[in-house]
Amino acid sequence: MRQIWTIAYNDLRIFLRDKSSIVWLVLIPLAFVYFTSFASRPSSDPHDARTKVEIRNLDSGFLGDLFVETLGQQGIQAIEPEGQSNSQHSIAIPEDFTDKVLDKKVVHIEFMTGPDGGSEPLSALAEASLVRTIIAFNGYLLEHATLHSGEPLTNESMLRIIGTENPVSLQSGFAGKDPIPVGFNMSLPGIIVMYLLMNLLLYGGASMAENRRNGILRRMSVHPLTNTQILFGKLTALMMLACVQIGSMLLFGQFLFGVNIGSQLLPIIVTLLVFSWVSASLGILLGSIIKAEDRVIGISIMIAIPTAALGGCWWPLEIVPDFMQIAAHFTPSAWAMKSLHGLITYGNEWRDVIQWIGVLACFGLVSNLLAIRNFRV
Repeated sequence: MRQIWTIAYNDLRIFLRDKSSIVWLVLIPLAFVYFTSFASRPSSDPHDARTKVEIRNLDSGFLGDLFVETLGQQGIQAIEPEGQSNSQHSIAIPEDFTDKVLDKKVVHIEFMTGPDGGSEPLSALAEASLVRTIIAFNGYLLEHATLHSGEPLTNESMLRIIGTENPVSLQSGFAGKDPIPVGFNMSLPGIIVMYLLMNLLLYGGASMAENRRNGILRRMSVHPLTNTQILFGKLTALMMLACVQIGSMLLFGQFLFGVNIGSQLLPIIVTLLVFSWVSASLGILLGSIIKAEDRVIGISIMIAIPTAALGGCWWPLEIVPDFMQIAAHFTPSAWAMKSLHGLITYGNEWRDVIQWIGVLACFGLVSNLLAIRNFRV
């Protein structure tokens, strides 16, 4: 056991001696987590869908401002009319809105759609939100007339009514189908899995090929070491390297990106460690079969990138066709992502993901056995 730790410590020291290793282990993955989160970031919370509408408040009275506030309460994200806007919808509040309401006259709110019309669901959502706003605002006026009969309508009295908590409220949630991971909840586990696979394949395979070319493995074999001890020493070094990357990425994910990791920290770490074992074993296997370092590097990248994409590191597997979902589960990255999404996004616990971690462990066992069988000094 002491020999294994000595080999592992020496390999890890050599790798971390290169200052650029920190860039590849932490900084570049963090940059990818940040930028790729925008590709899967929703425009609003799926529990509280809001549509962007340009609001033209031509009224100078207090009721026009209160109507705009009510629009926001009913799910409309107001956009100022100044400058260019991507909104295909606009709502115009007439200039005499307050005067007509105070005089108890009928007033019309204009809802306009741009030449492109926008998407039909968004148009329907915007129109429904406007209808809810009109109903709610009329409800406020009726409540004022009931509670303050004979008193003039003022900004203060309306604000008190609008600020009163409704006796009946609506709670919405996902029914029948889990939400698709979005934002940092999608990008953080995806980038961790992709870079663990890539780094461990590259370093594991390239270091094995380099050690063989330089005769280091041959010199190690003359010592009282078995091939299995040498292999597990290399494997332990790669696992220690993975721990550095996993620890730093999870810390930044929790405190910088706000990903909910702490509630299921232990199963998340176990999932990533088992996946690291799979990736490290594959790297050693690759370095045992292929002798040239440059070929190892090229093949590692050719394996890591497509496997990450197919396994759901770049986009949720829920959005791809069924045949791609089936093909993805022949890769270890898909099982790692399945477990991580379950723990981070879907609120799963140990008992829900243990079978997926078990599948990853089978990948690792097979990779280990193949690496031992093909290990050459």
